Amino acid sequence: MKTPELLAPAVSLETLKTAVAFGADAVYIGGEGYDLWAEEKDFSTEEIKQGITYAHEHGVKVYVTVNIVAHNRDLLDAERYLKELKTQEPDAVIVADPGMFMLVKEIYPEIDIHISTKANNTNYLTCGFWYEQGARRITCGRGLSLREIKEIREKAPKDMELGSFVHGRMCISSSGRQLFGNYFQGRAGEKDAGFHSGKWDYVISEEKRQGEYLPVYENERGTFIFHSKDLCMIEHIPEMVEAGVDSLIIEGRMDVGYCAAVVEAYRMAVDDYLNSEEKYRSGIKEYLAKISQHTHRNFTTGFYFHQHT
Repeated sequence: MKTPELLAPAVSLETLKTAVAFGADAVYIGGEGYDLWAEEKDFSTEEIKQGITYAHEHGVKVYVTVNIVAHNRDLLDAERYLKELKTQEPDAVIVADPGMFMLVKEIYPEIDIHISTKANNTNYLTCGFWYEQGARRITCGRGLSLREIKEIREKAPKDMELGSFVHGRMCISSSGRQLFGNYFQGRAGEKDAGFHSGKWDYVISEEKRQGEYLPVYENERGTFIFHSKDLCMIEHIPEMVEAGVDSLIIEGRMDVGYCAAVVEAYRMAVDDYLNSEEKYRSGIKEYLAKISQHTHRNFTTGFYFHQHT
């Protein structure tokens, strides 16, 4: 059985070191506003250098997200940024925009390119397209079922890797695009900028019934528009592995305590499962208890077990 990678996010050197200490195989980070998160959450050039050095000393990979949907005005400075990033020697970059993909290939042809979930990768032909362009890992769209992922795995090139999220916020709209954050702040490039508008509670009001508010909640088919419960697949590691997922991705820019708990829980779960399924099954309560100490949200399996019609 192939050992899946455990990939965790980091927003600072402190959380990067925490993810490394608690068992992440790789971390993903953003820098200088070229990821879809707040500038204050980004790594500086010097922090990227320090983070990569530290991770590599501990046998952990670092992927840098440059997954903005670029406008014309972004491209010139993005070229400068990629040239600078090349000197830092990350293990891969994560992109969503075809223009940024081409820019990475031009400036940094030797780097591994991973395709972000933001590119809405929802079928095997799309994955095959990116593979033919030179990408070696495709992150599955957030609306895919395990059955669909398995079919992609079966029809995709054997050496093409698949990543999929196992834990974290289920963002609003299509595959995690932060459209509310964009609207409320007037931001381009779909940046959420740490606004976390998808985490708010919403109600619907009908124009002729002022003062009457209908709560928005998730039913058996999901919410589709608004933020749902947190994704948690720690009880379904076998299904993720059997579907052919190569990289189990934790979502969210976490504080240190939450990072430690979530990464440790998933590290334990993956290792226990690879050791024996019986050991894994007996540890599920412990994994969930560890995670639940650091979150107030209930959990969901998202779309993984939905049967699409």
